[in-house]
Amino acid sequence: MSEQSVFWDDLAEDLKDPDFLREFVLESVRIKTVDSILNMLDQAREQSQLSKAALARAASIEPAAVRRLLSARGNPTLHTVSELAAALGLRLTLEPLDGRGGEILSDALVSGIVSDLPGLGDAVEQFDRAS
Repeated sequence: MSEQSVFWDDLAEDLKDPDFLREFVLESVRIKTVDSILNMLDQAREQSQLSKAALARAASIEPAAVRRLLSARGNPTLHTVSELAAALGLRLTLEPLDGRGGEILSDALVSGIVSDLPGLGDAVEQFDRAS
């Protein structure tokens, strides 16, 4: 048996605990969402040919904060993200997950039970995708 198989078997067992399931899913979604948003902001900044300092000035944010955020991948507030997006001519939107992803994710978080582990994994992976 491979170490990878043992990991996934252990994880599947741990996910039977409703509290662990919720924390695991929410943390996975948070990390993927923040990374995706920061990557999109940095790509838009590069396409606009703005330095991090110029973007910071445009959004009235300390340049060091923008450098840390876009370099070290910090955990920005929605307030900061919306200001940076506006300075790049972008707006923030929420959109439903593809297919049954939203239903599977919501059901797992509300009930604390995952009945479709591969589907839950697919739903979480959607947070990596740029629109």
